[in-house]
Amino acid sequence: QVQLVESGGGLVQPGGSLRLSCAASRIIGIIHAMGWYRQGPGKQRELVAEIFSGGSANYADSVKGRFTVSRDNAKNTVYLQMNSLKPEDTAVYYCNTKVAPTPWDQAYDSWGRGTQVTVSA
Repeated sequence: QVQLVESGGGLVQPGGSLRLSCAASRIIGIIHAMGWYRQGPGKQRELVAEIFSGGSANYADSVKGRFTVSRDNAKNTVYLQMNSLKPEDTAVYYCNTKVAPTPWDQAYDSWGRGTQVTVSA
Protein backbone atom coordinates (compact mmCIF):
# COMPACT_ATOMS: atom_id res chain seq x y z
CA GLN A 1 0.00 0.00 0.00
CA VAL A 2 1.28 3.43 -0.95
CA GLN A 3 2.47 5.54 1.96
CA LEU A 4 2.35 9.32 1.73
CA VAL A 5 4.04 11.66 4.18
CA GLU A 6 3.19 15.37 3.97
CA SER A 7 5.09 18.30 5.42
CA GLY A 8 5.18 22.07 5.21
CA GLY A 9 1.85 23.23 6.58
CA GLY A 10 1.49 25.96 9.16
CA LEU A 11 0.22 29.42 9.95
CA VAL A 12 0.85 32.24 7.51
CA GLN A 13 -0.43 35.78 7.08
CA PRO A 14 -2.56 36.76 4.08
CA GLY A 15 -0.35 37.39 1.09
CA GLY A 16 2.29 35.02 2.38
CA SER A 17 3.69 31.80 0.94
CA LEU A 18 4.05 28.18 1.96
CA ARG A 19 5.48 25.12 0.28
CA LEU A 20 4.01 21.69 0.89
CA SER A 21 5.89 18.47 0.21
CA CYS A 22 4.68 14.91 -0.04
CA ALA A 23 6.98 11.90 -0.29
CA ALA A 24 5.49 8.67 -1.58
CA SER A 25 6.85 5.22 -0.79
CA ARG A 26 5.86 1.59 -1.23
CA ILE A 27 4.66 2.30 -4.73
CA ILE A 28 3.98 -0.84 -6.73
CA GLY A 29 2.73 0.00 -10.16
CA ILE A 30 2.39 2.99 -12.41
CA ILE A 31 1.87 6.48 -11.02
CA HIS A 32 -0.71 8.21 -13.16
CA ALA A 33 -0.87 11.39 -11.12
CA MET A 34 0.21 13.01 -7.87
CA GLY A 35 -1.42 16.01 -6.36
CA TRP A 36 -3.17 17.87 -3.59
CA TYR A 37 -6.73 18.14 -2.34
CA ARG A 38 -8.02 20.26 0.51
CA GLN A 39 -10.94 20.32 2.89
CA GLY A 40 -11.91 23.56 4.56
CA PRO A 41 -14.13 23.88 7.65
CA GLY A 42 -17.64 22.69 6.79
CA LYS A 43 -16.70 22.00 3.18
CA GLN A 44 -16.22 18.95 1.00
CA ARG A 45 -12.79 17.82 -0.05
CA GLU A 46 -11.81 19.44 -3.35
CA LEU A 47 -9.02 19.16 -5.88
CA VAL A 48 -6.37 21.86 -5.58
CA ALA A 49 -3.81 20.74 -8.15
CA GLU A 50 -2.50 17.57 -9.70
CA ILE A 51 0.35 16.71 -12.03
CA PHE A 52 0.24 13.80 -14.44
CA SER A 53 2.98 11.41 -15.43
CA GLY A 54 3.55 13.28 -18.68
CA GLY A 55 4.12 16.53 -16.82
CA SER A 56 0.86 18.33 -17.51
CA ALA A 57 -0.99 19.81 -14.56
CA ASN A 58 -4.54 20.62 -13.57
CA TYR A 59 -5.54 23.38 -11.13
CA ALA A 60 -8.68 24.49 -9.38
CA ASP A 61 -9.83 27.84 -10.74
CA SER A 62 -9.52 29.39 -7.28
CA VAL A 63 -5.75 28.78 -7.14
CA LYS A 64 -4.69 29.36 -10.75
CA GLY A 65 -1.89 31.87 -10.96
CA ARG A 66 -1.09 31.55 -7.24
CA PHE A 67 -0.25 27.89 -6.69
CA THR A 68 2.22 25.71 -8.58
CA VAL A 69 2.39 21.93 -8.40
CA SER A 70 5.62 20.16 -9.29
CA ARG A 71 7.08 16.71 -9.02
CA ASP A 72 10.46 15.06 -8.54
CA ASN A 73 10.08 11.67 -10.21
CA ALA A 74 13.37 10.35 -8.88
CA LYS A 75 12.23 10.98 -5.31
CA ASN A 76 8.52 10.20 -5.87
CA THR A 77 7.82 13.55 -4.26
CA VAL A 78 5.20 16.14 -5.15
CA TYR A 79 5.31 19.78 -4.09
CA LEU A 80 2.77 22.56 -3.87
CA GLN A 81 4.13 26.10 -3.88
CA MET A 82 1.42 28.40 -2.56
CA ASN A 83 1.81 32.15 -3.03
CA SER A 84 -0.49 35.08 -2.34
CA LEU A 85 -2.36 33.03 0.21
CA LYS A 86 -5.84 34.10 1.23
CA PRO A 87 -7.90 33.30 4.33
CA GLU A 88 -10.17 31.16 2.15
CA ASP A 89 -7.20 28.89 1.45
CA THR A 90 -7.36 27.76 5.07
CA ALA A 91 -7.90 24.00 5.04
CA VAL A 92 -6.37 20.63 5.69
CA TYR A 93 -4.33 19.76 2.61
CA TYR A 94 -4.14 16.10 1.60
CA CYS A 95 -1.59 14.52 -0.68
CA ASN A 96 -3.03 12.15 -3.28
CA THR A 97 -1.61 9.62 -5.70
CA LYS A 98 -3.33 7.67 -8.44
CA VAL A 99 -1.50 4.39 -9.03
CA ALA A 100 -2.38 1.49 -11.31
CA PRO A 101 -0.85 -1.88 -10.34
CA THR A 102 -0.43 -2.83 -14.01
CA PRO A 103 -1.00 -1.05 -17.34
CA TRP A 104 -4.31 -2.90 -17.60
CA ASP A 105 -5.65 -1.90 -14.20
CA GLN A 106 -7.61 1.15 -13.20
CA ALA A 107 -5.69 3.55 -10.97
CA TYR A 108 -6.64 3.70 -7.31
CA ASP A 109 -6.38 6.64 -4.91
CA SER A 110 -4.08 6.81 -1.91
CA TRP A 111 -4.19 9.61 0.65
CA GLY A 112 -1.86 11.18 3.14
CA ARG A 113 -2.99 12.10 6.65
CA GLY A 114 -3.21 15.77 5.80
CA THR A 115 -1.41 18.92 6.89
CA GLN A 116 -3.11 22.02 8.24
CA VAL A 117 -2.70 25.33 6.42
CA THR A 118 -4.08 28.38 8.22
CA VAL A 119 -4.06 31.81 6.61
CA SER A 120 -4.81 34.48 9.16
CA ALA A 121 -3.61 37.85 10.32
